Order: sequence, then structure tokens, then C-alpha cells
Amino acid sequence: MTRLGQAPELEISALGESLAARLSRSPAATAGVDLFWLGQAGFLLEAAGRRILIDPYLSDSLGAKYAGSATPHDRMMAPPVLPDALGPVDLVLCTHRHTDHMDPGTLRPLGARLPDLRFVAPAAERAEALARTGVPADRIVPMEAGQRRELLPGIAIAAVRAAHETLETDADGRHRFLGYAIEADGVTVFHSGDTVPFLGQIEEVAALRADVALLPVNGRSPALSAAGIAGNMSVGEAVSLARATRIPVVIAHHYGLFGFNTVAPEAIDAAAAMAAPVRLERARTAVRYHWARRATPG
Repeated sequence: MTRLGQAPELEISALGESLAARLSRSPAATAGVDLFWLGQAGFLLEAAGRRILIDPYLSDSLGAKYAGSATPHDRMMAPPVLPDALGPVDLVLCTHRHTDHMDPGTLRPLGARLPDLRFVAPAAERAEALARTGVPADRIVPMEAGQRRELLPGIAIAAVRAAHETLETDADGRHRFLGYAIEADGVTVFHSGDTVPFLGQIEEVAALRADVALLPVNGRSPALSAAGIAGNMSVGEAVSLARATRIPVVIAHHYGLFGFNTVAPEAIDAAAAMAAPVRLERARTAVRYHWARRATPG
């Protein structure tokens, strides 16, 4: 969260070049936080001269897996960048094991190209993270809800529970679904992971004192649940969480990738017009989200 006497300011600007061109340059150690949407729940964050990926799905792994099924996972949008064009990456955060969040088609090439890259994953899914990344065990950073670790100089990661329709734990009581708060340069970015509202969520998220929440808004339905496809918040529930936790900005995501499990962009935009005091932005590619600290009068 921003420090006393300072307030975060969100600036949104057109990228002006391909994301691959932008990422071919090492991240500058400039003030504030830059954020780019990668589609679905994926984001790339730059701060303090470091680059962090969250839930990147940049392959077509699921298209191949579910070809010809009742729920084909054909892409509605192409990846805005391919794994080999991400440039230097310092950390990858995976919120859970579903392939559009822990994608071997994205993670393995990254792990092979970048020998110092580490992968954060739920401790309950450590074995799966090892299998999907193909990296040695010392490059997997297992985390559990309630933990906070400074994993890069000046950048801390805090983990909280998430409920992908339900709160699930392994035999040791460790949570299978997580959200992460990234604290960097006085700005806190909260990525909820795939989640629906659950008891205790408001208190846990409010304690993060986040400046922005990256929240899934594709919703859920009995038909999808019956097909084994867990859902997420609706856009209205995302706004309600932000209001209850006093998070001023929401970037709505997890839409526009799979035709059987999305929400119309127009519905998100309509909700944005009525979201006050929350600033609701629909995640978009080819734009840069930037939070800069500024001194408040006084």
C-alpha cells in the first residue's frame, strides 16, 4: 500500500509498439509499477528493475487437449507475446494448477531459457509445478496462504486463500488455490487467482491494503459446474469486493479467451459506468497500466 502522505495514480496509455518489442528491453529501475495484460488471468508486472509474470498462458495447450470435446478450448484471441519473446524474467507466480494458470507450454520454455528463473506455486501443488516447469526443485518456491516473503530486492509476495468455487486443501491442510499480493515501490497489486466470494475473504483481502485488484469476472453457472468447469466472480461481485475492502481500482480479466466460459466486454464496460467509488477497468492488451507515487498536498 502507498505510504503515508502519498497516493497512487493510475495512468493508462497505448503501448505504441508490440509487446515483444517493449519486452526486448530490460525493465528500467524507474519509480512505480508497470502492468501489461497477457490474456485470461495472465499479467506481466515490472517494478524496481524486475519483471514478474502471473499466471501466463501463452500457448495453445488446452486447444490441443480439448479438441473435438464438448468444451473446445479454441483461442478467441492470440497471445499478445510468445514465451521466447518475454525477455528477461525474474519470477513467475502461479495461483493454481489449472493449465490456463500453470501452463507447461509457457513455463517449460521459460525455465529452459532462463536458468535463474524461479516459480512460485501453492505448496499443495509443488509436485505439479515441478512436473510442468521441468526445473530443479530449488527453483520452485512453495507458498501457503498467510505467508509473506521478500523474493526479490524490494519486492515482497504475500499469499492469501482463493476459492475456485470451493476452498480446497490437500491432506496436509495446504490450500490448492491462492491469490498473491505483490508489494513493490510503495504500490501493492493484488491478483486474486480464480475465486468466488467466500467467508473471511473480505477481511483477508482488506488486510493487504492493495492499491489495485486484478479480479476474474467470467462468473459461473450450474451447467459449467456440472461439466467440471469451476467458475469465478461475476463483475458485480468483483466490484462489491473492492468496495468492501477499499481497493480503489479493479482490472477485470478472465474473459475473451474461451467461447464457452467468458463474459461480454460490453457487460464489463456497463458495470464500470456504475462502479463508483471503484474505478473499474476492463483488461486490454496493447496498453500499459502504470502506477506512480505522488505526494499529496499537506
